[in-house]
Amino acid sequence: MPEPYGMIAAMRIILITGISGSGKSVGLNALEDAGYFCVDNLPPKLLRQLVATRMEEGGETLAVAMDARSADSLLSLPGDIRQLKQDGHDVKVLFLTAKTESLITRFSETRRSHPLSHRFRPPGSNEQPTLTECIQLEREIMSGIEGVGHVIDTSGLSANKLRAWIKDLVETERTPLTLLFESFAFKFGVPLDADMVFDVRVLPNPYYDTALRPFNGRDEPVIAFLDSQAHVAELLADIRTFIEKWLPSFKNDNRSYLTVAIGCTGGQHRSVYMVEQLARHFRASERVLVRHRELS
Repeated sequence: MPEPYGMIAAMRIILITGISGSGKSVGLNALEDAGYFCVDNLPPKLLRQLVATRMEEGGETLAVAMDARSADSLLSLPGDIRQLKQDGHDVKVLFLTAKTESLITRFSETRRSHPLSHRFRPPGSNEQPTLTECIQLEREIMSGIEGVGHVIDTSGLSANKLRAWIKDLVETERTPLTLLFESFAFKFGVPLDADMVFDVRVLPNPYYDTALRPFNGRDEPVIAFLDSQAHVAELLADIRTFIEKWLPSFKNDNRSYLTVAIGCTGGQHRSVYMVEQLARHFRASERVLVRHRELS
């Protein structure tokens, strides 16, 4: 007869939630690949019961996906999270979102209806709501949860890149705070998950040098060009000083992640260079992750 499981003291728990079409299924699959016991579309009111059951079974990890289909019990989720933390569990919340135009494109490509399309009717109408109306309603429903965890903007992200980002975040789950530096192009919009945004479009642009255009900010020719510009060093020092000044406050606020977004016109040269330089500096004292949104 097999030995019964021994009940453990605490678990590592990741709650993945957000807007429909933003990649929750991709994220949950990535967590399953990382060894997590995964449950999809769990009503929030059952979360603490599930945790207790997994502890009795000796489980050490748990990943749960929740969304607006359980809208009636979402209001209790922040309190349940606080209680789980007080009980000693390591709880992280990932909130996935995307720009409305990206969500519309994804639903069109998959030809799936929105989960809320059959659950409500617009005021004064007996017709099914439009996709845009469903997305707007879901944003309103989920607004109370968005601020609880780390926001990931999946607009324009491939499934493979999102899986890689989730994997990086899982690997940092035991650290007090992770500094996440992200380069982006202003012409494609500011990342929705940014906590700090710095605009480096004032710097000389390597794009206008035809010899430098094919390279990016991680390549030596571009690095040498930007290293030679006095204003680049000045702006880099200012950004570094600002982050160093306010980082302790974010740590004291019990933040798990701090996303610093650096933007230029095309997201290829200046922003990439600045992110790499900042990451190299802060790696000496902090846990650092790097994202380059516009680089394939």
